[in-house]
Amino acid sequence: MSCHHIREYRYTFGAVSPSDGESFFMVMPICDTECMNVFLLELSKEYEDDILMLYADNATWHRAKALEIPDNVKTFSSPPYTPEMNPIENVWKELHKRGFRNEVFVSLEKVVDRLCETILSLTPRDIKSITGREWILSMF
Repeated sequence: MSCHHIREYRYTFGAVSPSDGESFFMVMPICDTECMNVFLLELSKEYEDDILMLYADNATWHRAKALEIPDNVKTFSSPPYTPEMNPIENVWKELHKRGFRNEVFVSLEKVVDRLCETILSLTPRDIKSITGREWILSMF
């Protein structure tokens, strides 16, 4: 039996609060500045009464000149080649562990459904446990 493999992708943009476990995620079609701008705008609207400090890695869409950063969002970057400093990296690992283990999905829609279910399974307590490093919490 022959099989044709098609590779399609969706990308998760996310922001988490290590101190209280709040989180905000969006599944996007691509990783680029335009999608990052949509994410930042929606994040800003969701937390319009807060000042958000968003720790980002050095991906090109995180630092592009066309990036539109809302007034209530402050971004800062990690040093190059230090993903271990970014708490969201552990969230990505947890999503993979909880929702995606050696499985073939019949469609991209099913993958996105599983991704959303897995994201929704993360409680604030989970987020705090995954991201609440002492050096981060001591800053607040």
